[in-house]
Amino acid sequence: MPPAGSAASSSRLPPALNIIALSSFAASLSTRALDPVLPRIADDFSVTITTAAGLAAVTAFTFAVVQPAIGALGDLFGKARLMIICLALLGFANLLGALSSSFAVLFVCRILAGIGAGGVFPVALGLAADLVTVDRRQIAIGRVLGGSMAGNLLGASASGVIGDFLGWRGVLAILGLLVIAAAIAVGFAARGADMPPRRAEMDLPALRRGYRTIFSNPNAAICFSAVFIEGTCVMGVFPYVAAFLHEQGEQRLSIAGVVIAGFAIGGLIYTLTVSQLLPRLGTTGMMIGGGLLVALQLAAIMLGPHWQAQMFAFILMGMGFYMLHGCIQVFASELTETARGTAMSLHSFFFFIGQTTGPIAYGFGLSHLGKSATLMLTALTMAMLGLTLARILKPRPPADAVMQVEVGN
Repeated sequence: MPPAGSAASSSRLPPALNIIALSSFAASLSTRALDPVLPRIADDFSVTITTAAGLAAVTAFTFAVVQPAIGALGDLFGKARLMIICLALLGFANLLGALSSSFAVLFVCRILAGIGAGGVFPVALGLAADLVTVDRRQIAIGRVLGGSMAGNLLGASASGVIGDFLGWRGVLAILGLLVIAAAIAVGFAARGADMPPRRAEMDLPALRRGYRTIFSNPNAAICFSAVFIEGTCVMGVFPYVAAFLHEQGEQRLSIAGVVIAGFAIGGLIYTLTVSQLLPRLGTTGMMIGGGLLVALQLAAIMLGPHWQAQMFAFILMGMGFYMLHGCIQVFASELTETARGTAMSLHSFFFFIGQTTGPIAYGFGLSHLGKSATLMLTALTMAMLGLTLARILKPRPPADAVMQVEVGN
């Protein structure tokens, strides 16, 4: 009897993991929370929708900037401690944003929110991996990913509903309180969990070797350029969805939130079907099909259909995006064997830099080329990206793996 009970106990995931997943959920709520309410912000501060979209751009930029350093900081100061700091920063930035008296103050608050949110998710993944043994790690990380995807799904839709009743300030106030509560919960959970000790110093020579290994692989430039283009062309359109709907006479912010949430639904559909799609299409087919599917939905949005059709287009766009993005992620994870965490941080960095330039690029295009030409140009870009990657992105052994083989021989 004792052995059986012991086995059952060891198979359970630690309770602290649920708090970490909840924190990932709370942080993810903030990433796209302002997109549906940007027209109201533009009206309140008497700025253009293009200027208001800069809030999404600066949040993504600061999120990206912290990615390369966040893993090392977690090792240096302790992951749990860093997560609490980042959650607290994100929560207070949201609360201060709700009280902002000018667009400039709100802009600064979104910078701080980007830094806080940028530190939560990668640390949550690392902390989940630290809390369980190798045989349970995939399940633990999956729980954190589930929390993040649920936050992305509900963030836009919930903020649209809240925005209709309480305005954009109410959206930020509620998010701020929720994230502060998550920070307190992580603090209590960390006390009872067996956390790994923090590292005394950073290994800078190993870090430099990792960067050299990554960029010596020809796939690095291809992968990082590709996710930059994805972030620009796909994520850049999100801040303008509410404005597009307003042009068609749809004033409800909740509808804009529901349309944007369709993208996350498409991502969930992808996770449920990828095991069936990949054997049938192969990596090449997934990249071509994903790029073309995204392109077709951007073209559909250009035509300005009813919001129900636009939501369906966003569902298909989300599925197509993850078909393409998932393949790029696999190649990025194979750039090196000894610095895989650094490679994935760079992958995230370039993706969010693309999300930074996206709203700016769309704003320029909408002002100078018009809606139809801008969306058609991005649709063609995504179609060409899928076709090009299918042709040039091939498996290449990482330099450190080659060296290990040579040493072994």
